[in-house]
Amino acid sequence: MLQRGKTHNSWALLKRLITSYLRPHKNIFIAAMGFMAVAASMRAAFANMLQMITDALVKLPGQAHMIKLAGIVIGIFLVRGIMAWLHTVFLNRVGQRIVATVQQEMCGHLLRSDLAFFHDNPSGSLVSRVTNDVGIMRQAVNECLLNSFRGGLELISLIGVMIYQDWQLSLIAVLVFPVTALYVGRMGKRIRKVASNTQNVTGNLAARLNQTFQGIRHVKAYGNEGLEIARVGDITENIYKLSLKSVGIGAATGPVMEILSSIVVAGLMNYGYWQVEHHLNTPGNLVAFITAFLLAYDPMKRMGRVNTQLQSGLAAAERVFTLLDVEPGIVDAPQARRMDTADYTVALDDVVFAYADGTRALDHLSIAVPQGKTVAIVGASGAGKSTIINLIPRFYDIASGRITIGGVDVRDVTLASLRSKIALVSQETALFDDTIRANIAYGRLDATLQEIEQAAQAAFADGFIRTLPQGYDTQVGESGVKLSGGQRQRIAIARAMLRNAPILLLDEATSALDNESERAVQDALKRLQIGRTTIVVAHRLSTIVDADMIVVLDQGRVAEQGTHGELLARGGIYARLYGMQRE
Repeated sequence: MLQRGKTHNSWALLKRLITSYLRPHKNIFIAAMGFMAVAASMRAAFANMLQMITDALVKLPGQAHMIKLAGIVIGIFLVRGIMAWLHTVFLNRVGQRIVATVQQEMCGHLLRSDLAFFHDNPSGSLVSRVTNDVGIMRQAVNECLLNSFRGGLELISLIGVMIYQDWQLSLIAVLVFPVTALYVGRMGKRIRKVASNTQNVTGNLAARLNQTFQGIRHVKAYGNEGLEIARVGDITENIYKLSLKSVGIGAATGPVMEILSSIVVAGLMNYGYWQVEHHLNTPGNLVAFITAFLLAYDPMKRMGRVNTQLQSGLAAAERVFTLLDVEPGIVDAPQARRMDTADYTVALDDVVFAYADGTRALDHLSIAVPQGKTVAIVGASGAGKSTIINLIPRFYDIASGRITIGGVDVRDVTLASLRSKIALVSQETALFDDTIRANIAYGRLDATLQEIEQAAQAAFADGFIRTLPQGYDTQVGESGVKLSGGQRQRIAIARAMLRNAPILLLDEATSALDNESERAVQDALKRLQIGRTTIVVAHRLSTIVDADMIVVLDQGRVAEQGTHGELLARGGIYARLYGMQRE
C-alpha cells in the first residue's frame, strides 16, 4: 500500500510546485502580476480619492470640481476592472495548465509503474488521487494564485496609503495583522491534517465502490447489497464528520478577524476624532485612513480563506507527490539494447523468485522452451505456474538465475523491445469499453481494417462479430460484459493474432469456458500457436495433451517433465491429476 511517508512542510511543497510547474509559465505569470499590481494600486488610489472628496464636501469648492473628482473615480474603477479581468484570465491559464501537467504526469507515472504496485494499491484509491486529489489541487492553485497574490498586493498598497496619511495611526492599525497571521497559520496546520485524513478516506470510498461495482454480480447473488451499503455508509459518515471539522476550523477564522478588526476600528475612530478636534488631522485624512484600513481588511480576510483552501491543496499535493516519488523497480538497465534475434528459444536457468511478502514461488527452476515449440506448465494451485508467465515479460524481476530469449538475458534488453516480441492471452481477457475493432487493434495500433478482420477470422471470431447489430463497431461494455466468455476470449486471441509476436504466453486461457466455447477457443489457439514459441499454463489437462513437452511443477520446482504419453506411463503427479479430471 502507498504510505503517506514523512510530512513535508508547506514551503517545501510550494517550492516544488513553483520550481517544477510554475517556472515554465513565468512570462504569463509575470504579465498577470503586472496587471494585478495595477488593479491593486487602483484600490489604494480610491482610498486616497476619498480624502479629496471628503475635504471637498467640507470646503464646497463647486460642482465642477466634484464632477472632475467623480470622473476620476469612474476612471479608477474602469482601470481596476479591466486589469482584474486580465490578471484573472492569465492566472487561471497558468493554474489550469499546472494542474493539467500534474495530472498527465500522474497518469504517465502510474502506467509506467510495476505490476506489483497495482497489486499493492487498490485501483479506486489510485483513481481518487488522479481525480479527487488533483481536483482539490486545481481549486487550491487557482485560489492561491488569484487571491493570495492579489490580496497581498492590495494589502501592501493600502498599508502604504495608511502610512502616507498618518504613520502614528498606522502603528495602531497594523497590530492586528501579525496577530491575525499567527492565528491563521496555526489554524492552517489543523486544516491540513484534517484535509489529508479526508482525502485518504475519500480514496477508501473510491476503492470500496470500485470493488463493489466490479463484483456486483456476486453482491447480488449472495444478497449482500445491505452489507455493501453499510460499508459505504460508514465511510461516507467518516467523510461527513471530517468535512464538518474542516469547515468548523476554517469558519472560525472569520469571527476572530472581525473581532480584532472592530477593536482596532474603534480605537482609530476615537484617536482620530481627538486628532481632528485638536487640529492635528483633517476629516478627509481620517476618512481616507479608516477607509484604507477597512479596504485592507477585505484582502486580509480573503487571504485567511485562501489559507484554508491552500492547506487542503497542500495536503492533496503531498499525496500526489508521494505517488510521483515512487520509483518503478522494473526499468531498463543503463546499457540495455533492443532485442534483435532470430532465435526465440525461451529458457529459465536456475531461477529463484519470491513475492514481496516473502512467499517463494520458484525455487531454482530450470525450463527450456525451444523455438516454435509448445511447452505446457501444470501443477497444483500455488505451484508457480502463472509466476513463470509474469517473469518472462519482466512484470517482476527474479531474485537469482537467468531468463533468456535466444541466449540473451531479458534484463539486458529494453522493456519495450522485449514486450513487443510477446503476445499474452490470459483467463482475464481485459477488454476495454470500446468497439470490437478497437479492442482487436489494441494488439497493433497501426493495423488496417483488413488486417483486423483477418485476425478475427483466424481467431474464429469474425462469424459472431458480423451477427452483432454494429458488427466490428459494437461496443463491448466494461471488461467486455456485453459478450459471452467464449466471445471475449476469441477477441483476445484475435488481438494476439494481430500482434503477430514470435512468443506466445497462454495463462489458463480456457479455464473459465463451457465445453462448447472451449472447443471454439481451442481451435483458435491451435492456429495461433503455429510457428510460435508457446508457453501454456493449463488447468484443464485435456487441452494440452498435444504439447511438445509438459512440465509439472510442485512447490516451485520441476517435479516431472515429458510428453503426455510419457508422463501417463510414469504414473506420477501428472498421471494422478489427469486421472482425477477424467473421473
